[in-house]
Amino acid sequence: MNRFDSIRYLYLLPFYLSCFLSLLFPLSIAAETWRGLTIAPENRCSPYERKRDYTYPQSIERRIAQSLGAIYSPYTNTCYSDTGMTDIEHMISLSEAHDSGLCAASRQDRAQFASDIRNLTLASPALNRHQKGGRDAGEWLPEMNRCWFANRVVEVRLAYGLTIDRREANRLEEVLRSCSSFDLLPVNCETVQNPTTRIQTGSGSHDNALKLYDDNRNGRITCKEARRHGIAPVEQNHPAYRFMRDGDGDGVVCE
Repeated sequence: MNRFDSIRYLYLLPFYLSCFLSLLFPLSIAAETWRGLTIAPENRCSPYERKRDYTYPQSIERRIAQSLGAIYSPYTNTCYSDTGMTDIEHMISLSEAHDSGLCAASRQDRAQFASDIRNLTLASPALNRHQKGGRDAGEWLPEMNRCWFANRVVEVRLAYGLTIDRREANRLEEVLRSCSSFDLLPVNCETVQNPTTRIQTGSGSHDNALKLYDDNRNGRITCKEARRHGIAPVEQNHPAYRFMRDGDGDGVVCE
């Protein structure tokens, strides 16, 4: 080998080495997956225009109630007398879905996602707007029906080819591996002792609140008692509110 061939070999060595390594470590194994979902950080690849791209009719709230079998929130198993007392709740929030792949989808696909009944449920305005909001399952999980919720999140992400970040995948795995069923817990809204259907009016409403929720009969209602009876978060117009401490004065307790 002469001097020229030696120099040429040295220049080509990195190329040959990269080819050899590519055979040993194919690029196809670079993408990490979990339960069929690609693990990837959230990425807003296009502007998020909720009012323009993620539209859905308010009338869908009735369809959600029909799919649930009653007007109640699976997050707390709280029953309501009508849908005017609830919010339409996207289990995977619209902004989360946008940053998980829908940012590259068509407007038609985005609108379809926004109205997909598989991703819709009911929640109190306080929970929907002040607790969950745009948080994903790695940041927030419901008090009730966690197995149903976690399984539905995975199903919807798979249906739309959405990615999932590592933290959310880890949190969902913790829930799913302990589940024996993904069904909703049964709720009978006709018999359940529920403030939104039983004690909205009447001069004795506040006294009834103490009788219903003050378990230790000390004249106060704690968040532990409120959650035990499925009324948390408690809003200012709820009869139990006057017997609770609203530390930040925002009109909602136990958020």
